[in-house]
Amino acid sequence: MTFRRLLGLPPVHRARVPPGYRVYAIGDVHGRADLLRPLLGWIGEDSAKRGAVEHVHVVLLGDLVDRGPASAQVIELLSSGDAPGRRHFLRGNHEEMMLEIIDGEVAAASNWLAHGGVQTLESYGIDPAPYWDDPEALPAAMRAAIPAAHVALLRAMLGQVRIGDYLFVHAGIRPGVPLDQQDGRDLRWIRKPFLGSRADHGVVVVHGHTIAPTVQFRHNRIGIDTGAYRTGRLTALGLEGEARWVLTSRLDLP
Repeated sequence: MTFRRLLGLPPVHRARVPPGYRVYAIGDVHGRADLLRPLLGWIGEDSAKRGAVEHVHVVLLGDLVDRGPASAQVIELLSSGDAPGRRHFLRGNHEEMMLEIIDGEVAAASNWLAHGGVQTLESYGIDPAPYWDDPEALPAAMRAAIPAAHVALLRAMLGQVRIGDYLFVHAGIRPGVPLDQQDGRDLRWIRKPFLGSRADHGVVVVHGHTIAPTVQFRHNRIGIDTGAYRTGRLTALGLEGEARWVLTSRLDLP
């Protein structure tokens, strides 16, 4: 008999994914194609070693672009379909900013450039220098240089994906708001109200957006952004049944 039963408390519900499912969630890539490519390979190898299941899902938690040197290569790799399982792409705050500028909303262009947009432009062969002073010309330059398939992938990104007892989002959720009523901006940008919450959300939220040195396992959330663009560590979380495990693609930086 457990202590919880002795105290008259209900048993703890352990989060799980449905039978026949294996899920991998990948944290913020931020232009690190050199880390994403081997991690996708290791996910395929890991899944093969664990045996066949009916459904393998790979969830990219957003912020594929900016900050790191190879955003174009990341999007090309994922556009090619060369990845294990069924893929789900979640939109991060950096994809949101990038799409806004492509669509002509240039008010935040300087902010985007200062927070990783410069590296994204360079990865597409665009010299960013002229656009600090002339942001109005930036949308046309981006539309000319970025392949249509890349823009289509960005536009098709989702706000959230639920699989079993896990909800996958980029940044987090607004505590106390029903999952089907969450605001998209919260899903992509929220930090403190979510990170500090001890509430039972009805699901375990798997998220990126906020960097930590290691995976953050909490009773109501799991944070897997290990800061790939600056630490050289890109992390994936594996889930099957009640089991959880971590894979890390690592390249030590000088």
